Amino acid sequence: MENIESKMQEIVDRMEVNFSEIRAGRANPAILNKVTVDYYGAPTPVNQVASIAVPEARQIVVSPWDKSMLNKIYQAIEAANVGINPMNDGNVIRLIFPELTEERRTEISKEIKRFSEEAKIAVRAVRGDEMRDAKNQLKDKQISEDEEKALEDSIQKATDKYIAKIDESTDKKIKEIMTV
Repeated sequence: MENIESKMQEIVDRMEVNFSEIRAGRANPAILNKVTVDYYGAPTPVNQVASIAVPEARQIVVSPWDKSMLNKIYQAIEAANVGINPMNDGNVIRLIFPELTEERRTEISKEIKRFSEEAKIAVRAVRGDEMRDAKNQLKDKQISEDEEKALEDSIQKATDKYIAKIDESTDKKIKEIMTV
């Protein structure tokens, strides 16, 4: 059961990461997680060559530790197409998030629901695999019918628990988007 729960928790964690990367009108440094810059010939994440701060609710400031990296970081952010145009003032790079329109909020909500549905499908796939394993163990006489039934019940309870976690997280994120 621990294996099943860890697989399901991994799915929920992956969904949470996807949620954190959604641009929601608030400055969230997670949108820069996938941005890499060429640092002496090696692709390096931006957060390893600069400090990333959120001085205001709708602004991210990227301050390179090595000022010669400023233009490279700027170009990397532009090339990553994070949905925000960076501004280079010669010392730092600023990303200013515009207010969300109602239409954009609705689009983001749909994207959140899509991530949520994908996570639910993945959790149900884990359940299906584990249920098949239980039936095969019964067929191979490794477990009794009672043990198989108990195993299926615990698999279903774990599935219900993680589906509820997904729904709770989804509702929280949608509420956050709609009230920004």
